[in-house]
Amino acid sequence: MSSFYGVELKSRLLLGTSRYPSPAVLERAVKASGAEVVTVSLRRESGTGRAGQAFWSLIQSMGVRVLPNTAGCHSVKEAVTTAHMARELFDTPWIKLEVIGEADTLQPDVFGLVEAARILSEEGFEVFPYTTEDLVVAERLVEAGCRVLMPWGAPIGSARGLNNVYGLRSMRAHFPDIPLVVDAGLGVPSHAAAAMELGYDAVLLNTAVAEAGDPVEMARAFALGVEAGRAAYLARPMEPRDMAVPSTPVIGKAALGD
Repeated sequence: MSSFYGVELKSRLLLGTSRYPSPAVLERAVKASGAEVVTVSLRRESGTGRAGQAFWSLIQSMGVRVLPNTAGCHSVKEAVTTAHMARELFDTPWIKLEVIGEADTLQPDVFGLVEAARILSEEGFEVFPYTTEDLVVAERLVEAGCRVLMPWGAPIGSARGLNNVYGLRSMRAHFPDIPLVVDAGLGVPSHAAAAMELGYDAVLLNTAVAEAGDPVEMARAFALGVEAGRAAYLARPMEPRDMAVPSTPVIGKAALGD
């Protein structure tokens, strides 16, 4: 069981809600994944009560917790304004904070991210920052009030997996008591399992499920991958070795005489 800002969750898989072939497929995929938290972009909603109302009703009918995000925001002001609108619309202090700094990789603007995180934390938000695996940036985010860190595995939607295993492992060791979520870049369930084997508390993904040939089956596969990776971490895997070690003991082995 994982805990985010005092909320206990059984599932360690957080799922995005965009790019699915249809609302029906989205609903079935969320159910198959077992996810208890889904991310929703405010840009897909409207405060008028018209546009996006059917989508919001669908999300509410699933009985999941909503993690609004500031996807597509490229400045502190834009991200903070979007977060305030999301809190009003979705009635939650949770916000997945994105401040994008580079168009091709969608890499976070870590300077703006820390500034926005500090502003929102002071205003009562519970911030889930989409960041890099940089330890200095992570320290600044914690100092700004973040009680969860969400480093990327790889660029959003790239399906490249964990590009910097060393950096992610270092972050886990450096922040043993902070919930950590690998967010973005995962493409197949083995990527999710690898993140969990590093000791991460959860993974968040969207495109890998939404754009799969069968999103429902892929959602189920990711759920199994997360479960397997967590079980492996708790089982304390053996350390890699440079030399072979025979699995069959030599002592006591029968010897043939002349």
